[in-house]
Amino acid sequence: MPLPNIPGYSRLNKTHKYSAAGIAAAGAAAIAFAVVPGGDAGAKTTAQDLPNKPVALTSQKADAQAHHEALAKQSALAAKQAKDEAAKKAAKKAAADAAAKKAAEEAAAKKAAEAKAAKERAAKQAASRSATRIETVAAEKKTYPDNLDGWIRESLDIMKKKGIPGSYEGIHRNIIRESGGNPRAINNWDINAQNGVPSKGLLQVIAPTFQAYHVEGTAWDAYDPVANITAACNYAADRYGSMDNVNGPY
Repeated sequence: MPLPNIPGYSRLNKTHKYSAAGIAAAGAAAIAFAVVPGGDAGAKTTAQDLPNKPVALTSQKADAQAHHEALAKQSALAAKQAKDEAAKKAAKKAAADAAAKKAAEEAAAKKAAEAKAAKERAAKQAASRSATRIETVAAEKKTYPDNLDGWIRESLDIMKKKGIPGSYEGIHRNIIRESGGNPRAINNWDINAQNGVPSKGLLQVIAPTFQAYHVEGTAWDAYDPVANITAACNYAADRYGSMDNVNGPY
């Protein structure tokens, strides 16, 4: 058996040399026993049968890389979903804000239109009241000539306010036939006179008729021209529809 190639071996004494050789032989035997377990010479272990630690490390590294990539993908997906959800919420809020703004603008426009319409109505009403006041004042201040034309026109203005129909021509025609235009005319010979209620005035009205159809705002004197005309026209409107429809004794 060759001596082991150990540094400084040549300087050792014989006992030390044998001890070193024994130690070397024991180490070789241990190695051989590890290579061939159980001392079976027919069973040989090759390098392929030994654990391949570098391959295991590479596999673990690949698994770690795949796991890292999976986590990165999940994180990216979660971030994208969060971003999409935030975008949806923002869009929904923007739509709601736009709808609320539009509704507020429409409400404001409607309110402004209503206020404008109310203002215009108030202005029209004020103008109407003003016009009515002007007409009333003008009517109150209006003067009429003290003759047949003036009496008829004053009576027509009163009739208009009271809603009594009649025209200038119809009134004038019947006055001429009944009294000839004399406000003091009286009939003392017909049946009414025989009954104690003679016909009086421009349109020859008896006292009961005058009192029943007297128009407020006129005198209670049957000889008063305006009072006589207005009461007679009120009676004719009730019985004939209008003084215009009277063409003879009534």
